[in-house]
Amino acid sequence: MIISHKHRFIFVKTKKTAGTTIEIALSKILGKDDVVSPISTEDERFRKEYANISAQNYVLPFSKYSKSDILKTALYGRRPKFYNHMSAREIKLHVDDEVWNNYFKFTLERNPFDKMVSLYYWRGGDERFGNLYDFLSKGGLANFNSYDLYTIDGVVSVDKVYKYEEMSEMLVDLSKRFELKEALELPPHRAKSNTRKVRDHKQLIDHKSRELIETIFAREIKLLDYRF
Repeated sequence: MIISHKHRFIFVKTKKTAGTTIEIALSKILGKDDVVSPISTEDERFRKEYANISAQNYVLPFSKYSKSDILKTALYGRRPKFYNHMSAREIKLHVDDEVWNNYFKFTLERNPFDKMVSLYYWRGGDERFGNLYDFLSKGGLANFNSYDLYTIDGVVSVDKVYKYEEMSEMLVDLSKRFELKEALELPPHRAKSNTRKVRDHKQLIDHKSRELIETIFAREIKLLDYRF
């Protein structure tokens, strides 16, 4: 996740939506006071080469501690931090009202059918699970529903939910919103890419898998009018 005071935005990072790639692209325009949460060692190395910036300012100052943060610090001795895939609820809890209410908050969502096929191959695909339905029905869906990351009490709490399928349009829109001299571009390196063997999700998803995905991701499908 990113909080940019320079450009007055908050990026809420969802899962399996090219979030790391977008973070790296955004890192090129950030200032020294902006909050940038850590990513993997390999991706962090690439971000440094590409954008000349690394994770920074992500350890919470004591002034932003919640009661829960104080208790956890006392019990475990670990300082709370802004972190990868931090929810909107948690971010709001740890920033000033002026920042939350006035910065442009955005995220990315992806067609759930396509997302689950991508996740399937990222986790090992046929070689590991045999088929998609077995993967989904035995826990593959766990922790990959992103709706709760950008909503609070079931209400969308960001200003814009961009579609993964319209990423080019998103980059154009963000460039205009932030009044950038040079348009945002995706880095040449795509984080966590090249694991997928079937590109069209319809070729892999059977009827049972479709029903399962439609049930678990009903809120995202309704919100963005996604279709199989």
